[in-house]
Amino acid sequence: MTVMNLVTALNTGLRRALEDDRRVVIMGEDVGRLGGVFRVTDALQKDFGDTRVIDMPLAESGIVGTAFGLALRGYRPVCEIQFDGFVYPAFDQIVSQVAKIHYRTRGTASAPLTIRIPSGGGIGAVEHHSESPEAYFAHTAGLRVVYPSNPIDGFHMIRQSIAADDPVIFLEPKRRYWDTADVNTDAAPELPLHRARVARPGDDATVVAYGSMVATALDAARIAEEEEGHDLEVVDLRSLSPIDFDTIEASVNKTGRLVVVHEAPSFLGVGAEIAAHVAEHCFYQLESPVLRVTGFDIPYPPAKLERFHLPDADRILAALDRTLAA
Repeated sequence: MTVMNLVTALNTGLRRALEDDRRVVIMGEDVGRLGGVFRVTDALQKDFGDTRVIDMPLAESGIVGTAFGLALRGYRPVCEIQFDGFVYPAFDQIVSQVAKIHYRTRGTASAPLTIRIPSGGGIGAVEHHSESPEAYFAHTAGLRVVYPSNPIDGFHMIRQSIAADDPVIFLEPKRRYWDTADVNTDAAPELPLHRARVARPGDDATVVAYGSMVATALDAARIAEEEEGHDLEVVDLRSLSPIDFDTIEASVNKTGRLVVVHEAPSFLGVGAEIAAHVAEHCFYQLESPVLRVTGFDIPYPPAKLERFHLPDADRILAALDRTLAA
């Protein structure tokens, strides 16, 4: 076991991928000499050379387009988009080309391409540096979308994503980059890439979250137990496309109540899809309506106001009070 934060876990996972497969290349703005804006690729260019860890021009469409071409030629590129709000210039490449190549060619071509995107808020950043674009990509057929919440999953899931033969949008909760955990880098992954994880078992209500909100949901569950004696089950989605509905259904069938938490806006978000699915498949087990605790349906606010925008333990506990009182 090694204690490491999420940045180090991702760096270690990328290093292992570069060591294990010479087809893996890393590319993006400042990923080489600087080591990435969050230092996730620190020292990789020094150790593997500038033909495998490639500093690219400031042109996200060009980064993804070049990586797409490399993927078609048999490489396994890993792109870094510096911040979530910078991915939109590459959106056309991702949804029009990368996502559709397998279907368009009737399976004769694939794009084993991983696109890393630091995502979400909570770091006091400026405009376009704290957004939640996951629903755009989860809505697009042909893309896998994953979102680890902790260093253990960060280490394993980046390697699993690179090994996948489909394009993967790999979202990273930037406010959790410095959270630490014991990581066994010699162990096999405990879960497949798209399996959800029961982060905290419980019987009274289910809280589903992903990314940075998993830690917030666990805080709320701890407070609910200490102050009210409620026993909450917290499910870490880990994957947003596909979603592991089997794990969600099993939890809701046990608890009869569901609160979905994410920091992206509520309207047409991932929580809406989960609520619709649970209402359809677990209707007779539900003791109260599915509730959502999310960011507000506004452009991301200035840094000094983001604490009012992001869901916190108090907002989750308020939703739990509503669902448990029903």
